[in-house]
Amino acid sequence: MGFIGPNWFASVMGTGIVAVAAASLPFTVSGITAFATAVWVLALLLLVVVVVATAGHWTLHGEVARGHLDDPVMSHFYGAPAMGLMTVGAGAVLVGHHLIGMTAALTLDWVLWTGGTLLGLTTAVLVPIRAFTSHEVREDSAFGGWLMPVVPPMVSAATGAALIPHLPAGQAQQTMLLACYMMFGLTLMCSIVVIALIWNRLLRHGIGAAGAVPTLWIVLGPLGQSITAAHHLGNVTPGVLDSPYGTAFHAFALVYGIPMWGFAMLWSSIAITLTARTAKEGLPFSLTWWSFTFPVGTVVTGTSGLAQLTGNHVLQVAAGALFILLLSAWAVVAARTLRGVHTGKLLKKP
Repeated sequence: MGFIGPNWFASVMGTGIVAVAAASLPFTVSGITAFATAVWVLALLLLVVVVVATAGHWTLHGEVARGHLDDPVMSHFYGAPAMGLMTVGAGAVLVGHHLIGMTAALTLDWVLWTGGTLLGLTTAVLVPIRAFTSHEVREDSAFGGWLMPVVPPMVSAATGAALIPHLPAGQAQQTMLLACYMMFGLTLMCSIVVIALIWNRLLRHGIGAAGAVPTLWIVLGPLGQSITAAHHLGNVTPGVLDSPYGTAFHAFALVYGIPMWGFAMLWSSIAITLTARTAKEGLPFSLTWWSFTFPVGTVVTGTSGLAQLTGNHVLQVAAGALFILLLSAWAVVAARTLRGVHTGKLLKKP
């Protein structure tokens, strides 16, 4: 049994988002459903493997595992398990039902969404409090990983939208909808604060260690996921809330989504440039490379949502181009991860 930290769930997130993004594209591609279903099965199997490995690590190396929460870097990756659960759950309803039927897919999604949401709300409170009270934080400590514990509620909002129509009409649907929008706001406000801190660190202290550069891509996670959440929730709101609120939230998907997409493109350009510059000098492989996958995937789903709302051809092309980028990143990172597991390098304590 090697060293298994919560950051291993990033591989589940990064694989699951490929299936979700493929199923969300705003145009038809031959064979895409079969491909998405196969990748979802892989993500589900990967989730089981990582959960079992994590349980084994806690059993055999409990003292080391308990120390993760005290680590000023590793502790933030406790947000990954929640997002891994919900990403696989969302994929079950989107494409997994082709294999297991919609009833089983919905049951699986409810279980994973509920577990992921409770876990995500816990990390959103517990990890920042631990950072505020016991972690040693320097002026140049801010990095993309600081977003990990606060982003899960946004994933809850985006993936919870698909479950709302399956609840009894009335109070049950309304409560779920309002809870999703509350979690949307929770992550959005926290993300604004953390992104400002990351920008300040880059401005005042530079790029920093090469190994942490991939985490700059995590900033795209709350950006893309919030656009996705606004779209998904906006689609179901008119049937739950009376006018003008139902109509207003439906319009909010575009009113919010388009400006936020602009910032996502700006940050993409910054992340690409800084990553390329670092790669010239040497970019060591680690599990932080999974930051190249899930955040980009959320931008794909967000872009696809905006393209579906507007019918805009430029956004359709952008969704396709971003999906190709996601696929390329996933293929490279997955291959490097398999090699790292085979050699045992990734299973050593960092």
